[in-house]
Amino acid sequence: MKVDVLTLFPKMFSGPLDESIVQRARDNGLLELRIHNLRAYTHDLHQTVDDRPFGGGAGMLLKPEPLFEALEALADEESHIIFLTPSGRKFNQAIARELSSRKHLILVCGSYEGFDERILKVWADEKLSIGDYVLTNGALPAMVLIDVVARLLPGVLGKDESSHEESFSSNYLEYPHYTRPAVFRGMKVPEVLLSGHHARIAQWRSEQSMLKTAAVRPDLLKESGEQEASSSC
Repeated sequence: MKVDVLTLFPKMFSGPLDESIVQRARDNGLLELRIHNLRAYTHDLHQTVDDRPFGGGAGMLLKPEPLFEALEALADEESHIIFLTPSGRKFNQAIARELSSRKHLILVCGSYEGFDERILKVWADEKLSIGDYVLTNGALPAMVLIDVVARLLPGVLGKDESSHEESFSSNYLEYPHYTRPAVFRGMKVPEVLLSGHHARIAQWRSEQSMLKTAAVRPDLLKESGEQEASSSC
């Protein structure tokens, strides 16, 4: 997969994407990541990328000229262009799986009060948000998206099935995990996990997953019920 990122803060990407699984994916040629400074697509002395909104109001908006020029240079017929903005739909694991099948992602990081609407109308294949809060700019959401999608690419994880039994792979949180020793400071590993009985272990894990989800994220159970109801209609 190829990922291009348009941002006003390229230095923010140094470090988080140069370590661990993402760096290994890059080293192995599974992920090609390029960070572009939006100011490189300006032509005035001050490298101006923003201006005041028509009609008044607080803050500044990203201008259409630099972004149009940048996207015209980077995009082709295989590109899927994503704008990181609080007004986008909420990013989740299902969206990440969908994006992991794409050949080329272009991530456009929001800044200031957002984008001139004409940019979105012409270029946005998708608008995404990582949560119901406002960050100073879209660099962190872009990093989150890259991390989540990269680990779903075939060959990135040691075992590809590792990504299929995680929290949010279904509408349930992942079941509790235990490792050696079997007894630590009086706390014992559940007997069923020591039994070697795979069917009983699978049932226990399923039950624990549902109990954990009900206690911590009951909204996921509601979403699952709504999806099942809509699919049966």
